[in-house]
Amino acid sequence: MTMARDQNPFDLLLARTAKNQASEQGDAEGRRGRGRFAIHDPMGELIHIPAADDEDYTYFSLRDAGAIRQYYDENGYVVIRGLIPGGLCDQALTAFEREVKPYPGHIYRQTTANPERHAFTDWGLMLNPILNVQSLDTRNFSRFKEAGLAMLTHSRTQEAVRTILAEPGKIVQSMYFDGNPATWPHQDTYYLDAEDIGRMTAAWFAVLDIAPGAGRFFIYPKSHRIDMAKNGGNFDIAFNHARYKKLVVEVIRNHQLECRAPALRQGDVLFWSAKTIHGSLETTQPRFARSSFTAHYIPSSSRFLQYQTRIRRLNCITVNGMEVHRPKDLARQSQRAIFWIETHYPRTFQTVKKLAIKAVTR
Repeated sequence: MTMARDQNPFDLLLARTAKNQASEQGDAEGRRGRGRFAIHDPMGELIHIPAADDEDYTYFSLRDAGAIRQYYDENGYVVIRGLIPGGLCDQALTAFEREVKPYPGHIYRQTTANPERHAFTDWGLMLNPILNVQSLDTRNFSRFKEAGLAMLTHSRTQEAVRTILAEPGKIVQSMYFDGNPATWPHQDTYYLDAEDIGRMTAAWFAVLDIAPGAGRFFIYPKSHRIDMAKNGGNFDIAFNHARYKKLVVEVIRNHQLECRAPALRQGDVLFWSAKTIHGSLETTQPRFARSSFTAHYIPSSSRFLQYQTRIRRLNCITVNGMEVHRPKDLARQSQRAIFWIETHYPRTFQTVKKLAIKAVTR
């Protein structure tokens, strides 16, 4: 190698060292997040995901407000490590085991939005997730409901929501998962959103360390930038839901989107945009639970949009200073009467509900 005239050998060494360090850092960042655990993505392709957080991207702590907002805006999701205290997670797990799991009656479920009894896996995990923890009947689930709302409205959760939305948020929906129903790829905005479409954010709270084969939460980064067909007409939820699901798969393939399934430890929280495509991976380790809460937050200044067509009035209470909407609130006698009809005449009720939904999404 010939040295350029007037170039100091020490300067060359410094430049070469800096270049090598940058290359090594780039390689390390490339390795992190890829992981070693093999699993199929929703397209049926074999991918590798991090088995634990030391294989994953570093992500952020709550104090990194500027970085959190920038990453979320660019990628449509972000992970905040250690957001929720472990003791609070343990309280929720204990309350679930004592109050919810032995319960023999009907509960509203996330997958169908209908009241159902528990369905269990061969390993004893509740397979049909709970819909709207805040609306559970306090007479049966007081401690579980209290622990769940304590997490979803925690002061640290509120700070994270405020960082992402640039204003305080309010809860419009929540869920609880134990086993994995293997949720299909979708955008939340098709079902619910803020009035300004895409402004809603959602959060997935890991109540324990989530094993890689337990039905990891997945997202497709940057998919929030893609505009898709709206809920209505040939893509309405009432009678053409399967067509919408197929469209999402086509969008993933056509845009060659990358599937990520972050490694979440107890207390970690993943936030994603209403327009980010997400879901849960297949279960390959069925003995492990994916115990987690989910909550959907809209800006406090916004109205609530359902099916991208109608504004819904909110039935809010205030918990820890945050507004919480309670749909189908079983603390109300009128809602318990509707609940009785749904559980005793399910087919008739569901047919009428489908026709009603079709009427507002055409």
